[in-house]
Amino acid sequence: MAEPSISNLFFLLLLVLFCCFSHSEPSRYDQEELQWLDNKDDEVNMLQTRHSSLRNCDFTKGKWVSDQTYPLYSAATCPYLSSAVSCRRNGRPDSHYENFKWVPDSCSIPRFDALDFLGKMRRKRIMLVGDSIMRNQWESLVCLVQSVVPTSRKTVIYNGPTMAFLALDFEMSIEFCWAPLLVELRRGQDGKRILHLDSIEENAKYWRGVDSLVFDSAHWWTHSDKWSSWDYVMEGSNIYRNINPRIAYEKGLTTWAKWIDLNLDPRSTRVFFRTMSPSHNRENGWKCYNQREPLEYFSRIQVPEQSVILRKVLRGMEFPVSVEDITVISALRKDGHPSVYGNIGANNNSSGEKEKQLKDRNSDCSHWCLPGVPDTWNEILNAML
Repeated sequence: MAEPSISNLFFLLLLVLFCCFSHSEPSRYDQEELQWLDNKDDEVNMLQTRHSSLRNCDFTKGKWVSDQTYPLYSAATCPYLSSAVSCRRNGRPDSHYENFKWVPDSCSIPRFDALDFLGKMRRKRIMLVGDSIMRNQWESLVCLVQSVVPTSRKTVIYNGPTMAFLALDFEMSIEFCWAPLLVELRRGQDGKRILHLDSIEENAKYWRGVDSLVFDSAHWWTHSDKWSSWDYVMEGSNIYRNINPRIAYEKGLTTWAKWIDLNLDPRSTRVFFRTMSPSHNRENGWKCYNQREPLEYFSRIQVPEQSVILRKVLRGMEFPVSVEDITVISALRKDGHPSVYGNIGANNNSSGEKEKQLKDRNSDCSHWCLPGVPDTWNEILNAML
């Protein structure tokens, strides 16, 4: 009998670790066993040519094009979607927002192929780290992949602030780690929330040993007034009641950058940072309600301050971090948010009663309906990988 490989042993160790906190996600859909075929030499050459052109591609310039071959999966057949982003299930009457693909001016983004992705990530771990919008992207990526994995050969397991979708035959995992500020947010003895700008290890310990890390941190730094993410800020022994959020953001990112530089090896780990997902929250959030089409262009493009700070911090790093810039392309998609369809029951009652009921709801113009815009983020991420 052949000796088990080191990668096999590692994956089994990962599985044992997670199973201490495990919870299997049920699925009603049985799939046939899949087979993985090796690429032929000419296919390898084609891929190498495609990858070379993608490295030089500016994904941020292009347009949204209606394509009836999208979406790439159905919400009805993906058991991993949270209710908050299942917009059609929650009563959204239109579905055209699912039928768009992003077409860059200078290249084409390869259509996401689940088997190709699984083969590329065989015996590897990819982890998305951040807030609820990063979980939005994680759910999208899992839904893009899961349909080709037989029901008995996939599961979702939990460990503290992390969750992992495991494709057992490929010995790979797609993971999410909740760390919206990257640095640590702790409760003090009085119950107050203290943001520690120079402490990160409690979050970062989950990032060790991962092959591809995708980070996002912006929204929780922009909350203010009664929605502030913290009560106090601490740096060293200094405690601040009030601090400029931009200064705090740069200090927090700098702590993250130092951890990456000191703890990760670019020969074994890829690191990506996804830029800020735009909101369309003006006029009490109704800017995204009843929107049906993407914008075609902007009269003036505004670069978020967080993106400027992020690039400044990245320039000071030794570790090569790839930026996945999705801000501008997503800002064109105010039609893609849950709006008032972030929970079940939006399509009950008569039209007049329904409209009144809708106007009494909070409108979510920050997260994204699935299938939808985050699927494009993952197609770009897949191309960058």
